[in-house]
Amino acid sequence: MQKKVKLDNISIVLKQPRYPENIGATARVIRNMGMGKLVVVDPENCDLSKVRKLATHFASDIVEQMAVYENLQEALSPYNYIVGTTARLGKNRLQINTPSKVAENLFSIAEENLIAILFGPEDKGLTNEDIRFCNALVNIPTAEFSSLNLAQAVMVICYEIFIARQNKRREFPPRFASRYELEGMYEQLKEILVRICYINSDNPDYGMNKLRNFFSRLQLQAREVSVIRGICRQINWYGEKRYHDGKKS
Repeated sequence: MQKKVKLDNISIVLKQPRYPENIGATARVIRNMGMGKLVVVDPENCDLSKVRKLATHFASDIVEQMAVYENLQEALSPYNYIVGTTARLGKNRLQINTPSKVAENLFSIAEENLIAILFGPEDKGLTNEDIRFCNALVNIPTAEFSSLNLAQAVMVICYEIFIARQNKRREFPPRFASRYELEGMYEQLKEILVRICYINSDNPDYGMNKLRNFFSRLQLQAREVSVIRGICRQINWYGEKRYHDGKKS
């Protein structure tokens, strides 16, 4: 079935923005490009008078409905697909796409899934810990000076998504597992893999990062997460049974 992408399924998430003016300017971008809502995580300064000034009255409803969270994992928990923005091109990060490529991919995802576009603090961007929540990364190519104003970066990404929506139609995939469902699976996997000595208990996150990257490429659905968690429960049950059987013999 051919449909048009739902832009209101795409939210902009700002982690620890330092300046209220950037929050306001981002709200205006969301109104310009017809995106969903604005989510702010642990802002350094959220002076609403300054936020509203840059948002202008045209985006006042975006500011009024803005969601504010204390931590990133809670903010991202409802989303099925998360794109992180980065200026760093480290080899240990996920495959990094251009804005146009990401927009093309999101076009085919947003009909049945909630999407978050994640932006880090103006001075340092997203950390490696933040990146682990992401299904994909995007980098805005620049000349020698790679640092963009936060609202400018938001506009570039949102514009590319808007253009992809205008120009293309295609089949849409099913709903992916939410970040809340995935994090529950990862915690259960980590516990089991430490218990069977597959990953090092002294630094389990190092081993889990490879599995996170692997499952991110698969874009798991909720029922597939349920299957993996069921396997983990069965491994746990069998391990405990063998332990207790050994004690009896």
